[in-house]
Order: sequence, then C-alpha cells, then structure tokens
Amino acid sequence: MTPESLPESQRAALPTVRAGLVGVTGYTGMELVRLLENHPCMELVRVTSRKEAGLPLADIYPFLRGLRTGSIVIAEPDADDLASACDVVFLAIPHGAAMTMGADLLRKGCKVVDLSADYRLRDKAVYEQWYKVEHTEPEALGKAVYGLPELYATAVAGARLIANPGCYPTASILGLYPALKEGLIEQDDIVIDAKSGTTGAGRGANLGSLFCEVHDTFRAYNLGKHRHTPEIEQELSAIADRGLTVSFNTHLLPINRGILATIYTKLKKPGATLAEAHELYSRAYAPHPFVRVLPIGSLPELRSVRGTMFCDIALVHDPRTNRLIILSAIDNLCRGASGQALANANLMAGLPLDAGLRLAPLVP
Repeated sequence: MTPESLPESQRAALPTVRAGLVGVTGYTGMELVRLLENHPCMELVRVTSRKEAGLPLADIYPFLRGLRTGSIVIAEPDADDLASACDVVFLAIPHGAAMTMGADLLRKGCKVVDLSADYRLRDKAVYEQWYKVEHTEPEALGKAVYGLPELYATAVAGARLIANPGCYPTASILGLYPALKEGLIEQDDIVIDAKSGTTGAGRGANLGSLFCEVHDTFRAYNLGKHRHTPEIEQELSAIADRGLTVSFNTHLLPINRGILATIYTKLKKPGATLAEAHELYSRAYAPHPFVRVLPIGSLPELRSVRGTMFCDIALVHDPRTNRLIILSAIDNLCRGASGQALANANLMAGLPLDAGLRLAPLVP
C-alpha cells in the first residue's frame, strides 16, 4: 500500500523524513534528486559537493528549475551539519571515501545508505583484494545490511547502515534467487553474460565512455575481473548455503541506461519443464511488487524498465542442453542504484517500501 492510497488520517501519521545527499553531481546523485522531488514523506534538506558548493541545485541541473529541490544550495560535506539536519543520509561518493563518512555519520546518530562498494562485502580481506583499498572501518562493516529488499527487507527495516547493492549484482541475484533457493539448477557452471548502458561508468570524463567511443559499437570489458564478481558470489553463496563461483562477464551497450543479464544454468532434473520453473519463479516473487516475472514466451526489453524500480525476469528452456536461460532486466540508475537506495531508506524510516517509487517507464 502506498502513502497516497492511505486514508488521510493514516497519511498524517506517517513521519516526515529529512534526507541528506553527499555527492550530488554524479548520475546516482542526480537520479536521487529526481526521485526525492516527488516523495510524499521524505524531504531533501542537504546536498553536498566540494566542487559545486555555493550553487543552487538548479544551476547544475536545469531540469530542476521551478521545482522545490532546485533552490537547495549545495554545501561542503560536513558530518556534523548532516547529522544535525538529517534523519538519513545517502552517500553517492566513490569507494574509499564513503567508508569514513559513513562511519562518522553512524557515530553521530544518523542512518546511512551507502551507494558505494565500501560496505557490500562482509569480508574485509575480500574487499581489500578486489578494491585495492584498506578498509579502515571494520566495526561499521560488521553492522551493515545488504540492501536487496526481496531478500533482506526485515533486516533493512531494523538497520542503521545499508550497503546498497551494485547494479549488475541486483540483476544477477534477483535472476538466480528462486532457482538456487529451491534447488532447481546445478550450483556449478553458472554463466552470467551482462550488458550495461554507459551511465554505469559514472559521470566523470573518461575516454572509454565518450560518445564517439561508445556510439555505433559494442564491446566487452573487465572479463574475469569485474569488481562486482565477489558481491554476486557472496550473495549467491548465502542463498545456496555453500561457496559458489560464477563466470561473470560484462559488456558496454551504446545506450544511456539499463542492464540486461542473460544467465546460463543447468537444470538438475532432466525432465524438468519450463512451466514448472515459471511457476516456481511466479510464486517466489508474488509478494514482491518490483519484480515482474514475464509470461512464458515473452522476453524483457530495457525500455520497459527504464527509470523504474522493476526487475523484469523471463525464462527460456533449451531442451537439447537441459539449460534454463534466465533473462533479467533493470534500470541501472534507478533499480540498480538510487531507487533501490530510496526503497531501503523507506524501510529504515518505517515507510512503505514503494513510497515515491511507483514509477512508469521513461518511454519511448
């Protein structure tokens, strides 16, 4: 049930949550501002950026002209000010920097949703191996909850620090969760072939993501060494209740936003049918409004999820190889980052999961 659908007396009883955003100038910061502009219960009261401090938000994002959030003046990041002004703070800053700011805000009594990778990996040594940065806040790391609502909503609601999942992991874990949980597929030889739009590379100037480098081409990158690999394996191992290794392969699409993961698995039973697999997925995700299991014969498209919280999942059975092919499509900026961060903040604040997030796709 959304806040808008509640009786007026119940709407009035919902808390007004004051939100802060550290790192407003990246794509995830931009997307969070867009989402918070129309949130019924959460108000953006602080935004920070060292480079753009002193400017109204509308000066760097002209689409905010005339809107409430457009008049907010960007401030220097200051943990004391953020903690005194905000109930929850979103960290949309690079890994390495987020761990320090997040731990400091926690100590000052703030709730934190971290969109970086600093709190996603539960093993400090694994984090340091893949990110080449020392994790200086192991105590805070032990308090973090992995913020995938379909798996951890109860824990998220009671948490003070959320590790917001990565975009590729969100698509991959949701795609595999029912099949692994119910023992439908073999746990070895899982191949995840994933493609992302260029916003996944961030907003900073980078030769590889320039228009002329991306347009009219298609390429793979970071094969066998993408930093989201240990995050995917961590969560899939927890589902399977044993250590799993997957083949995770990434590609760059010549589009702005969206992720399509094609996941190749082997069915355990030679006689298993597509109808049985589809029923299992439909049953698993029936309670979860942001996952849509498509009808048999339908395949997901990125334009159907663009700008939304939906994860569209489709299943295909190849009887010759007994493979179950799972397709999972999300918007990398909304479901894979900022929208998911807002869903987690909703749960932490005692609000409905989908408050401010019932979004129609950005089409055509």
